[in-house]
Amino acid sequence: MKATKIEWTEATWNPSVGCSKVTDGCKNCYAEIMAKRLQAMGACGYEDGFKFKILPERLSQPLSIRKPTKFFVNSMSDLFHKNMPFEFLDRIFEVIEKTPQHNYQILTKRESILKKYFLKRTAPKNVWLGVTVEHGGTKNRIDVLRSIETSVRFISIEPLIGDIGELNLKGIHWVIVGGESGVSARPMNSKWAVNIQKQCAEQKIAFFFKQWGTWGADGVRRNKKKNGSILLGREWKEEPVLS
Repeated sequence: MKATKIEWTEATWNPSVGCSKVTDGCKNCYAEIMAKRLQAMGACGYEDGFKFKILPERLSQPLSIRKPTKFFVNSMSDLFHKNMPFEFLDRIFEVIEKTPQHNYQILTKRESILKKYFLKRTAPKNVWLGVTVEHGGTKNRIDVLRSIETSVRFISIEPLIGDIGELNLKGIHWVIVGGESGVSARPMNSKWAVNIQKQCAEQKIAFFFKQWGTWGADGVRRNKKKNGSILLGREWKEEPVLS
């Protein structure tokens, strides 16, 4: 477990690592690139590169941390990967229940497995469930997420690689938007991002604009730090309101 540069969380916990591509949003996966670097460095857990594997030895990590922390679960994988045993998922959620001082953010592109898992299970109160939506063709994930009872439902629209169109955000608490980074990054049209922000404002949903990525608001390719995270003249770092 370690602190992270991901702006919308505080630390990461990876009881499994590795993944496989399911949609075009996965094309330039940052986790795959990082896993290969870690493999080359001989890092523990990445001996097989980006091949999916569970790491039972990491299950107890949150138990030793007393300070309330916001954890992104599986920044280097998808918790609901097709090869993830439900029995191991149960063990992960047992740890989550034993650490109510923490909040756990879980994000997936595999909405069908997410739904199947929670058909006969209840999400702990300190779990935030989210789905990734990269363009209008993946909006069906939102309907699946909305059907699951949890304290916070969030949508990660990153990388935003296509027009989202109209959004029904009923039952959603938080929307995160960001452009793609890296050598092969695809541009994010500023109109797409503005459209999402306006819909969040109209539906009173917390909006978090993470970054422009490799391509700036002006359509120029440069270092993502120089492109920054200004949208409509300001930064949007809103957080969901917890009851």
